[in-house]
Amino acid sequence: MRYDPETQAIWSYTNPHIRPCYSLELIQEYRQLQLDVVEYYHKYEMEPKTPIKYFVSASQVPEIYNYGGDLNLFLELINKKDREHLYIYAKVCIDISYMNAVNMNLPLTTIVLLEGDALGGGFEAAIAHNIVIAEEQCEMGLPEIRFNLFPGMGAYSFLVRSVGIRMAEEIISSGRMYDAAELHEMGVVTQVVKQGEGEKAVEKFMKRHSRSFNGMQAIQAARHRYAPIDYDELIDITKIWVDAALRLEPKDLKMMKKLVDAQNQKVINMQHKLRTKQDRRFEKRNIEFPFEDSEGNTVTADRRSGVDPRNSKIPKT
Repeated sequence: MRYDPETQAIWSYTNPHIRPCYSLELIQEYRQLQLDVVEYYHKYEMEPKTPIKYFVSASQVPEIYNYGGDLNLFLELINKKDREHLYIYAKVCIDISYMNAVNMNLPLTTIVLLEGDALGGGFEAAIAHNIVIAEEQCEMGLPEIRFNLFPGMGAYSFLVRSVGIRMAEEIISSGRMYDAAELHEMGVVTQVVKQGEGEKAVEKFMKRHSRSFNGMQAIQAARHRYAPIDYDELIDITKIWVDAALRLEPKDLKMMKKLVDAQNQKVINMQHKLRTKQDRRFEKRNIEFPFEDSEGNTVTADRRSGVDPRNSKIPKT
């Protein structure tokens, strides 16, 4: 993650270790980041010293936003008939999506940047955000029906509110892939931009949005009042998903395994493209010492790794 002081935005990037899916470790880390932001606001009675207006979600994996739930984990838990841990996983996903949908109940806006494909739970997670900005080459869809299941971690609730029941059920039951332009036409995606221009588009959106931030926040609040996201609704639907997952037959699980194998092969084929952590950092800016950080501490020298402290100490007078 990184903080951009110019746009007052936190950028968070997922970087899965194995497949570009939501492992339990990844969703727990993401959930903790949300809780940290909420705690930070409350610590300063909703007026933090370092302001946060935007929370942006993106991916470190080229060409892929996220392939969704950890199908390998699902296979293991379903074979064990482990209802408890299937529900625990699903509930964390619901908690994340709900908090993004209601902008963490804070005066900020959640944004997702799609620079690659979003499938299943990856698509569900994306459309939970207040704003969805996608590059034109992105494809999105809900393939769960291919192994006789349905997306149970927010897709139904979020799609119905943007495209209506009939179209939402068509998207879910067809299992087909949609391109970014189609979903923009439907009202699911906020903005479509050319390939490679996603990050600049998000920055441009935030700068434009900030000029009318008070009014835009009021519109956002009005939307939540008119079409509120009900947490209990999300939880009840994910319980339906757990029950349906435990009813899957061997042929369904075999199809799920084929999708896992396909995801693994896709990752193997593109290993050489994986970004390093440094790819997503801002360029280093000149910093004058001393300065006061957001916690009120006086920083006298550059403490980043790889920096020669002899070159960043305060000059003696």
